[in-house]
Amino acid sequence: MHCPNCKSKNIGRIGNQHYYCWECFIELKLIENVLHMDQVEEDGSLSSLDDLFTEEDRTLQG
Repeated sequence: MHCPNCKSKNIGRIGNQHYYCWECFIELKLIENVLHMDQVEEDGSLSSLDDLFTEEDRTLQG
C-alpha cells in the first residue's frame, strides 16, 4: 500500500483497517477497498482530505 497523498510506502498500522503515513502525517482508514484520509490537527481533531482525491485515486487495486 502507498499513500495517495505523498506516494510514500512508509505506512504504519495503528488499528484494524486504520493506518498512518509517517511521511505526510495523515491517517488512512480502509473501508470496502477505499481509503478515507484525515489530517490530524494540532488539537487532535481530524479534518477529512477525501474531497482532494477522486474515489478512483483512493481505491486500492489488487
